[in-house]
Amino acid sequence: MIIVIQCKDQVGLVAAISAILAKHHLNIVNMREHVDSTEGLFFMRLDIEDGHDEAKIEKQFRNLLPEGALISINPNPAKKVIVMVTKEYHCLSDILIRNYYSTLGATVQCVIGNHTILQDICNRFDIPFYFISHLEKSKDEFEAQVADVVEQYAPDYIVLAKFMRILSPMLVAKFPMRIVNIHHSFLPAFIGANPYRQAFERGVKLIGATAHFVSNELDEGPIIAQQIIPVNHSFTAADMVRSGKEIETSVLAKALKLVFEDRVFVYKNKTVIFE
Repeated sequence: MIIVIQCKDQVGLVAAISAILAKHHLNIVNMREHVDSTEGLFFMRLDIEDGHDEAKIEKQFRNLLPEGALISINPNPAKKVIVMVTKEYHCLSDILIRNYYSTLGATVQCVIGNHTILQDICNRFDIPFYFISHLEKSKDEFEAQVADVVEQYAPDYIVLAKFMRILSPMLVAKFPMRIVNIHHSFLPAFIGANPYRQAFERGVKLIGATAHFVSNELDEGPIIAQQIIPVNHSFTAADMVRSGKEIETSVLAKALKLVFEDRVFVYKNKTVIFE
């Protein structure tokens, strides 16, 4: 049984939570906690052996914890996800392989693409592919069609696996902190389009990738995972793109694992992550 808690901090929370579990004869296999003293916030993730009486435990927690506490006991372990793509295959192919071998930590319900280039690989893995063109229609019309597909599957998360369109605040608001994006830059550097070209022209010695939740500010949502690799003067912009794709795949895979295992807490524009 997994328990995740986010609430205002106060003295004695760890002891009190442990006492409730002890009364139910529940063994704590793993416990991680963090206090943001600046914000006065408490975060905890517990892995409990042989859990039962979930409703009763949650009620006791709510009587104990500060008002407004966020408590989730046994979050759905079978997460459902929809993947959105444009033309690049590297992140999608990694997700589909992990999904095929049941190591993703979630189940891919379908893939939505605004080009047909990646339909074939989805067909090979027997994953439904929905082509929704963004051409010759307004952004509202495009996103309405996307929303229609998404609502059919009611996913827990949407993964933007190199989906090269900016989502409107209206669509983002429907899935707050449930849309995960991979950005081909070590944010906050080189926000927006063509970051590798920007990095090449700037003469950087490191390039990276960032997985983050989508917010209304372009590429500025809460960060989940990041990674960098060194580059030098011999790297062309194309070399940086090739190297960057490997980082993007790795960072997105790590971020999704953390999210699907309920290890990520979001507050303000920051995250607490229990790896």
